[in-house]
Amino acid sequence: MSNLAAMLRLPANLKSTQWQILAGPILILLILSMMVLPLPAFILDLLFTFNIALSIMVLLVAMFTQRTLEFAAFPTILLFTTLLRLALNVASTRIILMEGHTGAAAAGKVVEAFGHFLVGGNFAIGIVVFVILVIINFMVITKGAGRIAEVGARFVLDGMPGKQMAIDADLNAGLIGEDEAKKRRSEVTQEADFYGSMDGASKFVRGDAIAGILIMVINVVVSGLLVGVLQHGMSMGHAAESYTLLTIGDGLVAQIPALVISTAAGVIVTRVSTDQDVGEQMVNQLFSNPSVMLLSAAVLGLLGLVPGMPNLVFLLFTAGLLGLAWWIRGREQKAPAEPKPVKMAENNSVVEATWNDVQLEDSLGMEVGYRLIPMVDFQQDGELLIHHGRIRSIRKKFAQEMGFLPPVVHIRDNMDLQPARYRILMKGVEMGSGDAYPGRWLAINPGTAAGTLPGEATVDPAFGLNAIWIESALKEQAQIQGYTVVEASTVVATHLNHLISQHAAELFGRQEAQQLLDRVAQEMPKLTEDLVPGVVTLTTLHKVLQNLLDEKAMCADSRYAHHSRNAGGTCAHPKRSA
Repeated sequence: MSNLAAMLRLPANLKSTQWQILAGPILILLILSMMVLPLPAFILDLLFTFNIALSIMVLLVAMFTQRTLEFAAFPTILLFTTLLRLALNVASTRIILMEGHTGAAAAGKVVEAFGHFLVGGNFAIGIVVFVILVIINFMVITKGAGRIAEVGARFVLDGMPGKQMAIDADLNAGLIGEDEAKKRRSEVTQEADFYGSMDGASKFVRGDAIAGILIMVINVVVSGLLVGVLQHGMSMGHAAESYTLLTIGDGLVAQIPALVISTAAGVIVTRVSTDQDVGEQMVNQLFSNPSVMLLSAAVLGLLGLVPGMPNLVFLLFTAGLLGLAWWIRGREQKAPAEPKPVKMAENNSVVEATWNDVQLEDSLGMEVGYRLIPMVDFQQDGELLIHHGRIRSIRKKFAQEMGFLPPVVHIRDNMDLQPARYRILMKGVEMGSGDAYPGRWLAINPGTAAGTLPGEATVDPAFGLNAIWIESALKEQAQIQGYTVVEASTVVATHLNHLISQHAAELFGRQEAQQLLDRVAQEMPKLTEDLVPGVVTLTTLHKVLQNLLDEKAMCADSRYAHHSRNAGGTCAHPKRSA
């Protein structure tokens, strides 16, 4: 292990989670090596057994999951298991061609058992069983599961906007928190990705079934007629029987796990997400109504009385269903009635209101319609938050120019707004609003643009210039004609920067004044001690600095402003425009 870790430039003592990360690449390398390197019969037995065990595990996991997303890795597992079966087919075909003349055990005990025991050593029966399994897998299970996955993906995608709006409505109503809303949005996206992946992954299984038929035909014709007869001097009948039995065993030992995996795929895409697994759902819904058992018993009883029918079998099942119906009805009658609540007033009492229920308005906020949610969502790499940190850059630039750090911009969605609408709020009061269309560009006419462009005419929300929302294909044409072309996130960021610069004085509150004073005290503690409260109070200093901001004369270097105030003067820096 340590040598492998050193070769991969990993730590010598790998944790279990780090080995889990390496499991996928190691499995792919093993599968590729199986296709290239000749394997002995014993190794093939181990790999065939592993393939069968893996398929059973996948089916059981699919049966015991309560929600589809609990097994979200299934499409990838489906790909790996398909590759594993194909690699085993290649490896077993190689050893059958090389050693098939030596006897039935040439390809290992597992292939021999499937070729002799399961089909009685009769290659005709083996071919029929193999073809039936392939038809069941290819035409029935895989085709049905693929169609269900296709329709499911379509409906999930169509329902995504409604689900997102429902999540936002619950969040706005206070029914869920921000973390829960993010989790639900992520689950909606994962569900759409899962069904889309399943739609494509079903093609793996169908292709595997076709490959199984072709491999069988090639093995029988090439192996039996050419290798056995021409190279090893076997008679035509003996060669056909020997190589065909080996090929049938190889095909069955690969197709049975494929059928199990296909069944697991069908279980995954056909299940309904509840708090029960598939077994519980089937038992509870099939055997919950005793009337169904009684009617089924009556029908079987009538069939059992028909002359020539296997009366004993039908009557046995009739008796079993009657007994099951009697047991279910007796259990329902013995079930205790649900106790009625005694103290309704206590159970339904309303929690007393506290000061924690009082919602304080954000100093600076932004509300967006649902089409703009991807622009401000971290999980979707929102351009305003991720791309160059636009809002962070705005706050940093503002702090460098105006001399204090503005409040954090709290962003939330608002379903009452138009889908592409946004508005910027200060202490709950709207400062400005506008429209932004992700995927389109705003062509702003600075007054020198020539010609017109097809699109939606509007006005630049920040500076009031005439503009047009255009498609991406017209971007270069607009630039050639002299328009200033910016994307939707830049429009919103520029509008935000313009508004906070205009309202800098209103954003500079007493708390910001205290934080500014504390910042200056870190480098010049003596100055702040002499100034506050020796010369002026914090309230007076706040008012002076706020007036400077109102006159667009705030000093970026706050130490100079304090020096000036301490000397009885005002800031002598040139006025700065926002």
